Amino acid sequence: MELFTPEFGLVFWMFVAFLCLYFILAKWAWPFIIKSMEDRADLIDKGVAYAQEAKSHLDNAKAEADKLIAEARNEQADILREAAKMRNELIEKARGEAAEEAKKVSQAAQVSLEQSRKEAEKQLRSEVGDLALQIAEKVIRKNISSDDAQRALVDQYLSEVETKN
Repeated sequence: MELFTPEFGLVFWMFVAFLCLYFILAKWAWPFIIKSMEDRADLIDKGVAYAQEAKSHLDNAKAEADKLIAEARNEQADILREAAKMRNELIEKARGEAAEEAKKVSQAAQVSLEQSRKEAEKQLRSEVGDLALQIAEKVIRKNISSDDAQRALVDQYLSEVETKN
């Protein structure tokens, strides 16, 4: 059992060496180790604070981006509504202008038809008058000897035809 029971001198010198080592470490090594650990803890705390700050900035940026996207969508909807309104206004304006133009064309056609009808009526009267004059001339030539009497008779017949129409 001698291995397990050390001598007093060995224990004493081990205790002295331990105290010397303890004082040396306490004087020079422990302050450096403690300072390094505190610096490392501060660095970690700063990193955590920076990460939290970055997260809050990211959350703020995301909220702002969502807000801008919502505003852009609202603006897009407003622009589309305005464009549809303008399109409808232009279509209605074009329809109105087309209807007005069609009315003008229709009126011009009616005026043209009326003029054509009057000219045709006038030409028809003239031809009927000439024809009637020729017929009357042939028929009445035997009865009436002068052209003035013939013309008076034709004018009288034309007047009667006009009053019937």
